Amino acid sequence: MLAKTIMVQGTASHVGKSVLVAALCRIFYQDGYRVAPFKSQNMALNSFVTREGGEMGRAQVVQAEAAGVEPHVDMNPILLKPTGQASSQVIVLGRPVGNLSAQEYHNGYARKAWDVICGALDRLRRQYDIVAIEGAGSPAEVNLQNTEIVNMRVARLAGAPVLLTADIDKGGALASVVGTLELLPEEDRRRVAGIIINKFRGDLKLFQPAVDFLEERTGIPVAGVVPYFQGFRVQEEDTVSEESLRKSRSPVKREVEIAVIHLPHISNFTDFDALEDEPDVNLRYIGRGTPLGRPDVIIIPGSKNTIEDLVALKRSGMAGEICRLNREGVPVVGVCGGFQMLGRELSDPLGTESAVPRVEGLGLLDIVTTFAREKVTTQVQARVVGAGPLLSPASGQTIAGYEIHMGRTRLGHTSSPAFHIFTRSGETVDCPDGAVREDGLVFGTYIHGLFDADGFRRQFINTLRIRKGLAPLEEGERTGHQEQRQRDYDRLAAHVRGSLDMGLIYRLLDLPGPR
Repeated sequence: MLAKTIMVQGTASHVGKSVLVAALCRIFYQDGYRVAPFKSQNMALNSFVTREGGEMGRAQVVQAEAAGVEPHVDMNPILLKPTGQASSQVIVLGRPVGNLSAQEYHNGYARKAWDVICGALDRLRRQYDIVAIEGAGSPAEVNLQNTEIVNMRVARLAGAPVLLTADIDKGGALASVVGTLELLPEEDRRRVAGIIINKFRGDLKLFQPAVDFLEERTGIPVAGVVPYFQGFRVQEEDTVSEESLRKSRSPVKREVEIAVIHLPHISNFTDFDALEDEPDVNLRYIGRGTPLGRPDVIIIPGSKNTIEDLVALKRSGMAGEICRLNREGVPVVGVCGGFQMLGRELSDPLGTESAVPRVEGLGLLDIVTTFAREKVTTQVQARVVGAGPLLSPASGQTIAGYEIHMGRTRLGHTSSPAFHIFTRSGETVDCPDGAVREDGLVFGTYIHGLFDADGFRRQFINTLRIRKGLAPLEEGERTGHQEQRQRDYDRLAAHVRGSLDMGLIYRLLDLPGPR
């Protein structure tokens, strides 16, 4: 028997579809159902590597975690990672197949992708009780309705009722709902079975006339008004959260300041969520126009366009400022693309990532990186082996994470490995990772998720505290990062369950409700 399906679409991008699907996954999981998320095509720079070594969008990983299941590339069979103006790297079932322009993809490859999508959805429906599907952007993009493979075409394939979601915090929610429905073909309009108003602030009683208007105007029930939530975190899909950027502009006063450089093509920024949640850390994202100041450490994150982002850092003057602060004793850490930028030279002779064949790095690490044709995508376990003030206090600690990179990095005489990888994709290996400078004040790594390890993260922050003359903090009884994420999924589910008409949603699924 095939799984029941339900789909969340939006009146626009960034209306909260990903988070609502995560909430529904958690609710169904709590209610005793085997549930899987699904998004046929995801465009995002924030990705993850599965146990099998496949790359998929982070949003579906979050949804899978909320559902209590292992992430699998069938949950996001097509991932598009923007590489430049109107072009993307196309990843199919976890593996890159090449870079295509928007026109090449929509007018050609999308037809091949549809067969992949059909197969992935069918496999999920044969394994689970419910598949919670997420759309992308808006179904009312009339220029794409004949070629789209992520909204109503998927709803028709799955036989899924659609919950149309609008973000009232941005304004114009009622008009966006009515306008979206007006632009849909009649067949697709009939598939919309409920309306969700998301991110509401204020008195719900005062909003009731708007609910009545929507139901009378559209003939579709309002399935719920979900209040704006604060106080817990659900990882963002493809952009640094507005809340994090707001904190960067108006930072709170805490003992340790960590500056993350907001690169133009920043990727896998969820690497730093665990740092941001620490009670003594003020984590700031530093973009154009944001003063760098004098933080306790500078982190250069991953990038989908490493060479172009390095050139942008130099043009903006940020590269020079980072190097100056490091000469004055401020530590610098690089993750993936940020690690590559720290070196003496980056070259891309095959044009894998950039049209720029070679560029000088920041010169903070004695390493040289060359981009290859094949992408490395693996889950890893590693130990800290680097020397110096930042890494030696954590020597021997184990971390787990994943690699996503096309660069191959060679260490020079004045750099040594920062970590030692002992498993890749479950297989025992003996591989150095990253590099640390002789004085220990600069290190880099290819391992994403480095700071999710509770012991390493706390030791890293305590090292920064000690450098400032502050006493280290003990971990004590504080909840670990992974445990806190599970608690946040439960809080999200409670928040959304109390706001939606779950009776209506179970009727749309033709299911009796909690088991």
